[in-house]
Amino acid sequence: MTPIQSSSALSIRYPRRAVERAERAVRCASFQLPLFVVMRQQSVGIKAIAGQPGIQNRYTRRPLPELVAENDLLWLIQTGLLRREVDGQGLTDSFRLTPLGRQLVEQWQRQGNNLPAPNFLDRLQNAWNRWVRLPDWIR
Repeated sequence: MTPIQSSSALSIRYPRRAVERAERAVRCASFQLPLFVVMRQQSVGIKAIAGQPGIQNRYTRRPLPELVAENDLLWLIQTGLLRREVDGQGLTDSFRLTPLGRQLVEQWQRQGNNLPAPNFLDRLQNAWNRWVRLPDWIR
């Protein structure tokens, strides 16, 4: 298990591979750190992330179609970084950080307030993990 330095007194220990996969997924996603900083405090709806609002809010560098943004956010859910917000009537179109996500965002803020840039190997591994996933019972 890999401990992640966190300012909170209670920090959860995550398997090293899970932390590395989540970090790599974020580095390869189309999002910027301000999105995740806001998600530490509140949920963020897809309408604030996709298209021009995403650029205006500094959540993305380029306008993302809603489907692309949602697919990237769903991948970050699968890696354990995000969760979908739920209200009294079920799932919403909003997303929040998980405890793992909070710990990683705190770490990145301490390290210079930027997400590390992905290299070619990061992109290759992320694509492999994302598109050619093995069932859990095989791993």
